[in-house]
Amino acid sequence: MTHRPDDLGVAVIGTGKMGADHVRRIEETVSGARVTAVVDVDRGRAEAVASRIDGCAVHTDAAAAMASPDVDAVIVASPGPAHEAALMAAFAHDLPVLCEKPLTPDPAAALRVVEAECSLGRRRIQVGFMRRYDAEYARLKALLDTGRLGRPLLLHNRHRNVASPPGWTSSMLIEDSVSHEMDVTRWLLGHEITAVTVHTPTPSGDAPDGVRDPQFVVFETDGGAVVDVEIFVNCGFGYQVQAEVVCERGTARVGDGHALVTQTAGHWGGPIAQDYLERFADAYDREVQAWVDATRRGEVTGPSAWDGYAVAAVSAAGVRALTEGGRVPVELAERPTLYGT
Repeated sequence: MTHRPDDLGVAVIGTGKMGADHVRRIEETVSGARVTAVVDVDRGRAEAVASRIDGCAVHTDAAAAMASPDVDAVIVASPGPAHEAALMAAFAHDLPVLCEKPLTPDPAAALRVVEAECSLGRRRIQVGFMRRYDAEYARLKALLDTGRLGRPLLLHNRHRNVASPPGWTSSMLIEDSVSHEMDVTRWLLGHEITAVTVHTPTPSGDAPDGVRDPQFVVFETDGGAVVDVEIFVNCGFGYQVQAEVVCERGTARVGDGHALVTQTAGHWGGPIAQDYLERFADAYDREVQAWVDATRRGEVTGPSAWDGYAVAAVSAAGVRALTEGGRVPVELAERPTLYGT
């Protein structure tokens, strides 16, 4: 893609799978932006990503990259524990940020980020809950907002991965996977999640030793809805994300993945995506383009730091429900006026 002198200069922090994909996306798909710096503690990995981009600087320190006059905005795609420091550095340089989820891994750190942003008096962060930009989810949200189906009563979710990455734990199913359903629930229904319960069957024989997979997670909301999530990260056959809302006067479902169906040699069927970058490729493109467009207008839109904090609080309750058993209430701070009502 040909870049213009007035394109937004973006520093991408973290050049692993997600960060490298964002670099590719900005260079090949998104208009109005260019990658001017990449950051990774593994300098060799950062250099490998930067080598394909003319004039891209390489850093091992996020704050140093943000101090560059060539950097107008930041994408944070580093591991979750590093997010708080990167976000505070972005605040210090008054840079808008697209922060991949989690905002931070724990609610106390997330609340510190919220409070720091509030002290600026304006939003600087968009959190990367990309399902809000998926075409199917967007249509479902628009339908629910019309009120034609009546009040949402139940929300069923299925979230399946081929296999969990090395080092995954039982708690990471809640923190790293079901966190998406936490945001989807709050966004689709307009409710806060008030309590979490986690049920675990006998683990699949394909789950790594000690990992409780699958899990069945239940949310209660302040709007009176009940939400369930099947999370199965070692299903073996594909990546699937589905949601069905049951309302007073009808139901609506997304994620069936039947865009292409073939019939041949006595069989019928279609392809199943193998990972999130394939299933949500268009959503990621829409998300980053929306962030670039808003940033160039001097605005911050999309999921907020408060949304990231709320998900961190629900995740903490979910991990407690998993490890301690029973129903665990969600402890949520008072919502600051910066993020509306």
